[in-house]
Amino acid sequence: MKEIKAEILAIGDELLYGQIIDTNSLWISQVLTLIGVSVIHRTTIGDDEASILSAFRAAEHRADIILITGGLGPTSDDLTKPLLAKYFNCELSLVPEALEAVSAFFSKRGRELTELNKLQAHLPTKCQYVPNLMGTAPGMWFEENGALWMSMPGVPHEMKHLMESFVLPQIKERFKLPVIYHKIIQTTGIGESWLSDLIHDWEKSLPAHIKLAYLPSLGQVRLRLTAFGKNLDTLQEEVNHLITKLLPSIEKYVFGYDDETLEEAVGNLLLNRKSTLAIAESCTGGYVSHMITRIPGSSAYYQGSIIPYHNGFKTTLLEVNQHTLDLSGAVSEETVIEMAQNVRMKFGADFGLASSGIAGPDGGTAAKPVGTVWLACAYNDKVVTKKLQLASDRMLNIQISALSALNLLRNCILEINE
Repeated sequence: MKEIKAEILAIGDELLYGQIIDTNSLWISQVLTLIGVSVIHRTTIGDDEASILSAFRAAEHRADIILITGGLGPTSDDLTKPLLAKYFNCELSLVPEALEAVSAFFSKRGRELTELNKLQAHLPTKCQYVPNLMGTAPGMWFEENGALWMSMPGVPHEMKHLMESFVLPQIKERFKLPVIYHKIIQTTGIGESWLSDLIHDWEKSLPAHIKLAYLPSLGQVRLRLTAFGKNLDTLQEEVNHLITKLLPSIEKYVFGYDDETLEEAVGNLLLNRKSTLAIAESCTGGYVSHMITRIPGSSAYYQGSIIPYHNGFKTTLLEVNQHTLDLSGAVSEETVIEMAQNVRMKFGADFGLASSGIAGPDGGTAAKPVGTVWLACAYNDKVVTKKLQLASDRMLNIQISALSALNLLRNCILEINE
């Protein structure tokens, strides 16, 4: 079955300046994938004639479907419509239905229709007028040079309306589309290159119609399997079988699938065990607690937290032994052990999780440089600790420490389950 390829062109200086985030291209990519269309290229272009025409030419040579957003306003800096007319060697002409729609739009809102606004109803003669019920800029559909083209407003809700009401039905009608199935394996606690080494032989054995991508992010690596075929059930069965063969080599790093987050995975483990959690945070300043409590229903397992950021409160609130602080310091294995044990006891929780470190960018010493973090998880009569040596970026250190703390907790729960 032929792969149907699409390209997305997002037009506007504001996108390049960073004044507006291009959420349109992301959304379009997602909905096209769901119907079996492969997005092979996404381009952001400024309001420049030569750049836009060049992007048109490039897209035409590599895609079956070209979807354009932005640049459809009535002002002189909106170039998409006149340049589409130029590219397809046709004129702009008044479309009565479009003028009627624009007039009705302004009349309904008690606003005057200006001569400038009337220009919205002038469209390239080679396009099919596509009504935009959500705004004033019509959609423009072209079937030219062996490709399907659709130009849409950059306003997200207007673009989505045109995609759902017109573009997607047209694509489904005109193409015999393959099935595209994505499955994501969520991993943590291992870097991308080490993960690649572990699964090298498995990856080489993948069939041609199933592709693997590594998607690294902060403290995590997602493995995305993308399968192409004719039948969704068959593809799902194939992918699940491949994952079953993969898991023995990486199971300890896998915490979930698809969109599941680490905090959701940890929450589910606690729920399944009917276990509870208490947290003592120093360097992470409540970030771990925030991650836990952002999950609906977390009150079923989360007891509470103490954030003794100042060392004095490690002794007065958490009852960490002053001798421990004097001898080993706040950032030490000895201190986080007591923090984890004591917060567990104070809240009557099954698990106590603790963090203490030097987030930076200053405060480090030769013995304990910035980025030194100690974590501890206390449960039953056992405490498991972990030392991190991170960088000098404060927020990065907090986020990685929080993810590492949750993964430490996850591994402790799994150890009990075994």
